[in-house]
Amino acid sequence: MSGRRESESSPVRSAVDARSAMTSPVQDFEPFEDEGALLGDMSQLDEMEEDDGEGLFEDNMENDYRPMPALDRYDPDILDNDEYDDMSQGDRMAAEAEIRRREREMGILRRDDRELFYDKADEDEDPRQKKRRMAEKAATGETEDTELIESIENLEDTKGYTIKEWVCMIGPRTEIVNRFKNFLRTYVNSKGHYVYKDRVRRMCENNQSSFTVEFPNLANKEHVLAYFLPEAPFQMLEIFNEVAKEIVLTIFPSYERVTNEIHVRISDLPLIEELRTFRKLHVNQLVRTLGVVTATTGVLPQLSVVKYDCNKCGFILGPFVQSQNAEVQPGSCPECQSMGPFMINMEQTVYRNYQKVTLQESPGRIPPGRVPRSKECILLADLCDRCKPGDEVDVTGVYTNNYDGSLNTEQGFPVFSTVIFANHLVVKDCKQIVQSLTDDDINAIVKMSKDHRIADRIIASVAPSIYGHDYIKRALALALFGGEPKNPGQKHKVRGDINVLICGDPGTAKSQFLKFVEKIAPRAVFSTGQGASAVGLTAYVRRNPTTREWTLEAGALVLADQGVCLIDEFDKMNDQDRTSIHEAMEQQSISISKAGIVTSLQARCSVIAASNPMGGRYDASMTFAENVNLSDPILSRFDILCVVRDEVDPIQDQHLAKFVVSSHIKHHPSKRDELIDSSDVDELQIPQEMLKKYIVYAKQNVHPKLQNMDQDKVANIYSQLRQESLATGSLPITVRHIESMIRMAEAHARIHLRDYVQEDDVNMAVRMMLESFVETQKYSVMKSMRQVFQRYLLFKKDHSELLFYILRQLAQDQLTFLRGTNASEALTIEIDEKDLKDKAKQLDVHDLKPFYQSKVFESNNFIYDSKRKIIIHTVTDNDVED
Repeated sequence: MSGRRESESSPVRSAVDARSAMTSPVQDFEPFEDEGALLGDMSQLDEMEEDDGEGLFEDNMENDYRPMPALDRYDPDILDNDEYDDMSQGDRMAAEAEIRRREREMGILRRDDRELFYDKADEDEDPRQKKRRMAEKAATGETEDTELIESIENLEDTKGYTIKEWVCMIGPRTEIVNRFKNFLRTYVNSKGHYVYKDRVRRMCENNQSSFTVEFPNLANKEHVLAYFLPEAPFQMLEIFNEVAKEIVLTIFPSYERVTNEIHVRISDLPLIEELRTFRKLHVNQLVRTLGVVTATTGVLPQLSVVKYDCNKCGFILGPFVQSQNAEVQPGSCPECQSMGPFMINMEQTVYRNYQKVTLQESPGRIPPGRVPRSKECILLADLCDRCKPGDEVDVTGVYTNNYDGSLNTEQGFPVFSTVIFANHLVVKDCKQIVQSLTDDDINAIVKMSKDHRIADRIIASVAPSIYGHDYIKRALALALFGGEPKNPGQKHKVRGDINVLICGDPGTAKSQFLKFVEKIAPRAVFSTGQGASAVGLTAYVRRNPTTREWTLEAGALVLADQGVCLIDEFDKMNDQDRTSIHEAMEQQSISISKAGIVTSLQARCSVIAASNPMGGRYDASMTFAENVNLSDPILSRFDILCVVRDEVDPIQDQHLAKFVVSSHIKHHPSKRDELIDSSDVDELQIPQEMLKKYIVYAKQNVHPKLQNMDQDKVANIYSQLRQESLATGSLPITVRHIESMIRMAEAHARIHLRDYVQEDDVNMAVRMMLESFVETQKYSVMKSMRQVFQRYLLFKKDHSELLFYILRQLAQDQLTFLRGTNASEALTIEIDEKDLKDKAKQLDVHDLKPFYQSKVFESNNFIYDSKRKIIIHTVTDNDVED
């Protein structure tokens, strides 16, 4: 410990000595014992100084610094002469920390303490002196420049400023920078991985310029930043981009050679707004919306940082940061003071990509009776060319106003048009949905595909609220999965999508089937024949009202590219409109040559149409072509024709009525929150969300190939169908039907997630093709044709309902016999199994075990006794009434 001079023990004496030395070096003053006398003498000295002044630079000024042995020594009482061992750096820091802790407990506050403690001296100190002292510390390297700005703990307290003004101030801005930097560096997920550090590294490895930050993660960790972000999006995103660039350059110092800007994309904003609900409340706010891209411009260069050349002296002015609202123009040349003209320096000006797209409300989200609204959306930098017309997109961006001269001319000056400056854009297609699947989802999908009943389970899950119609449900399932498109040598394209036409009596849930497909398909566009025109289905050319240029707008079939186009009331379309979809249904393209625009658009989609017969009800005594007002060319383009007849069947009608009533009871609003009894739910059904994931996964990852296909079987079927078609004249059979069988075989293999088409898949395709053909025949021809193709039609068919009908007839016959013998009081009926087997053999059904184990057999009070080879039926009131 250092000592001190003895004179310091008497401050009065030292002060007097100093005074005497300055005023009279020769004369020595004796120390005063009386303090009052000393003060009085000092006041006299002050008066002398005011009159004469002090001679600081006189001849004998060195006497002030003369050696004084009596004073120039340390007090031995407080001098520590003991020897100590050398202290390590860690021990020294620990000792200093302990001293600071002890001083804090004693209430002693040191000025150089880094902790934020309240110091009374800070109030008395002049702010300018304090700022100078902090700057001196920063200059000497004792502290960093950022410490000049105090940390703001209560950042959400804006002190009366608006949020936009608050985040632009240097203090809050620095605090936001520090917090967001800390968030990116330290945020970990549930597995302990550093999410955004890894994401930034992966972005740099791929030479990209943006990465995504999920809004819920930001809200959980830094809720103040999440609160400021939607209110001041431009300012906050600018800060975020600066922080992201700083972090990237710390990891990869030379990354500026790849890109000058790093963009932070905000995703998963919790509130999704509809395009029609945007109001003045949303202006300059961060918003999220969904829509379909209907038109896009080309990618254009936009000025970002501009430099100008002075035409008179050649001096380069700038750089000027170009804003979106107005053009930045220099005032005068600083070199020659001329007012111009100035030309843009093309070499040193910095550009960025710019694209404008038009978003329209998704067809399924438009309220009934309303016209779809649209909004322009501006894509910048790496967001350009991410989407094309027809894509359904999820956009997060800033909703802001844009000066539009034409709109002001029409509506008056104060009216402004609005646009969305996109910050984050996701195209909702199969690939994006597959990427969002978790490992658990994929494992569940693969496990489901191993089930031998997976095809039956998927069919049971298609439109589960509709009773029966297994044939239509199977056709829709095959259309949803689809076949494999082929293009050998890039010359001849063969489609892989399956087209389905459902025709039949009213009240048979045709439109409900289409509505179900609209909900379950990854991408679907719904339209009705009455409200659809030729250009509305294909594409139309219109003049842009602002630029007066001809532009191409996509119709329903183009919007449904790589999805499903659903057309209800297909028979109500005009013939001219219907012929416009011929090319789209087979070549899957739409050729346009109007107003100088000659192009071809893609329309790779399945067409599922529903129509009513000409007379209102389907007449079984006439052929399909006579019932439906459709031409042969368009009928041949449908792979599967489904005829729905509303036939009177007491047993089926009873089951249907029970199903409808129980469905209404189960789904009543009062029971919405109650758990549905597991016995009421069919065990075969797959949850709808899981079915959607299964379809998307299969379409994206499974591509079945034809191998060792039974070509002779297909050839025989085709030749037989051609002969029957010529004889009956009901439906023309063409080469397209061979391709249809191949497509259906591939779709059936895809349902099982198989890479190769097996014999079962071909048999199922043959069965579907024959059912489609037989159903379209006259009633008189149908029975004979079923006999001809019986072995194909019965492939993997569930005969439970048919066998139950036969068994029911046998039971009724037995009951009638008992009534005749006055034994009607018997409670049970015994039916010999041999009688049922004989009847089943006529239908080419030989194995009755599945029927005995089926739900239909048990639920109708039948029991099979394997020892006695009889079937026991318990008589109910319904049987007695019958």
